[in-house]
Amino acid sequence: MISSLVGFGLQTANADGNTGDVTVPWQPHPEVWMLVLGAVALGWFATKVVQPKAVAAGYDPITRAQKLWFTVGVLGMWIVSDWPIHDVAEDYLYFVHMLQHLMLSILLPAAFVLATPRWLLELVINPDGRAWRWFTKVSRPVAAGLIFNALTLLLHWSAVVQVSADSGPTHFGFHVLVFSAGIIMWQPVISPIVEWRLTPITQCIYLFIMSIVPTIPSGWLLFSEGVVYRHYDTPSRLFGIDVLTDQQAAGVVMKLVGGFTLWAIIVVIFAKFALAEGERDRDDRRVRIAEAKRAAQAEAELTYESVTEAFERFPAPPESSSPTQ
Repeated sequence: MISSLVGFGLQTANADGNTGDVTVPWQPHPEVWMLVLGAVALGWFATKVVQPKAVAAGYDPITRAQKLWFTVGVLGMWIVSDWPIHDVAEDYLYFVHMLQHLMLSILLPAAFVLATPRWLLELVINPDGRAWRWFTKVSRPVAAGLIFNALTLLLHWSAVVQVSADSGPTHFGFHVLVFSAGIIMWQPVISPIVEWRLTPITQCIYLFIMSIVPTIPSGWLLFSEGVVYRHYDTPSRLFGIDVLTDQQAAGVVMKLVGGFTLWAIIVVIFAKFALAEGERDRDDRRVRIAEAKRAAQAEAELTYESVTEAFERFPAPPESSSPTQ
């Protein structure tokens, strides 16, 4: 229920079992607003100022799909990082925190990578500079996978979760790290630098491995008999969800939502690969059939030139003289 004009009303269950109303008050998050406005400003600058010069130099313009992915990325970042999701995820329900984490680490980074044209990335990071060489190294499959999964495991360690909850700047910094690791993780699959991408089959294997590692913290959350994160063990429970149920829901979100998202992408990649291979085989078959038809037609045609050519290649033997009578 809405208990104020600037509050999000949520039902709680107290320790004695009685229900009541608690308001998650509106909290300003200027760091999020600045980040979102900065992203919008950079997008406008790239489209209106940089793109005309890039197109004049022979590069492809920003596509409609890239603009759409950029819009999805910016709006998604604003929604999951601002009130009320941010506040509920930080102080009330850990499964909401897990949903927020999956958005910031997997879905939103993918949207921004898909929104970035190659020429813009090469403009931001000089291909001849040290930063580009570093980015190239961390974008390789092994390095990208290690960075992403190591950070995933670290940020679900109970001590780190408590440190993040106790400090707003630290919490924001962890989100930046998670998002950056997600950008790196997607490079072997959808990088604007085509040479960095794996083949479709190795992309599927890579993403499957990415889906396995999160089962460690998700299993920890699902099967733990006690409270893992003390920060979320509060007397008043939102929507009457007890701390263990919240904890198990977070494990389900991490395993099923995160895993199924990557598995769905694997299915799409494999399906596109299979369709492309099938079409290539059909094209090759058409070419072979056409060549065979032309060869058969050529053999069936008897022309003056072909007969003359045959006689020239196989001349008649000379006539032998008759014996003297």
